[in-house]
Amino acid sequence: MRVGFIGLGSQGGPMARRIIEAGHPTTLWARRPASLEPYADTAADTAESPAALAEKSDLVCLCVVGDADVREVITGENGILAGIAPGSIIAVHSTVHPDTCRDLAKTAAAQGVELIDAPVSGGGPGAAAGTLLVMVGGATEAVERSRPIFESYANPIVHLGDVGAGQVTKLLNNLLFTANLATAKSALDLGTSLGLSQERLGQVISNGTANSFALGRIVDAGGTLDRLAAHAGDLLLKDVSLVAALAAAADVTPGIVLDAADATLGFMDRSR
Repeated sequence: MRVGFIGLGSQGGPMARRIIEAGHPTTLWARRPASLEPYADTAADTAESPAALAEKSDLVCLCVVGDADVREVITGENGILAGIAPGSIIAVHSTVHPDTCRDLAKTAAAQGVELIDAPVSGGGPGAAAGTLLVMVGGATEAVERSRPIFESYANPIVHLGDVGAGQVTKLLNNLLFTANLATAKSALDLGTSLGLSQERLGQVISNGTANSFALGRIVDAGGTLDRLAAHAGDLLLKDVSLVAALAAAADVTPGIVLDAADATLGFMDRSR
């Protein structure tokens, strides 16, 4: 399968490199030529536009930042749909609103193209190690055709249902992570107020039944959310807001998890 990859950032870049190193014929495109320079010593080709990339691809993987970027790269002038052939697949690895993927899937289907949503978790290190978690929504046939490519950078790969299911799952994962940050920080702060060493308390909990990924991020940062807020605060705000909107549209009550996530955003000075 010929693969096109767009979005060579801190997470997409290692994903693309894993695909190339696995021997899949790969074409890259980036808005900035400098983003392509790290791949000059690889077997990857480059393209002048998303449309030109799509012409040479059976599967186009997209790992850009937001909804507007995803729409532009797929449907814009010289976008993916301007060059892709019927029977091809577009995989959206970005974390966006599920309706964005559902709408784009309908547009793609009119051209005989399958669009699946496949957001990932694990960051750049997970991609480099080949251990990303991929949460996939879409037609089974398209998911299974894409699976050998996903396996170059991911394990596990979980098919969750129709288009949009991957995005809903990723947003819930991020909501719970955000909520866990507040409960972990509150526990550490309470320990300090009760006369315990925060560093040693963190060491104990990290090796106990209350351990969590969120706790580890806080302990590694010296007991604060400042470092995480600087590089992920805006993204967590986006994802929590998306989940809140989904719940409101479905007329369901999110429960305590949203309250805790909002507390974390408050700690980060990013209240909804």
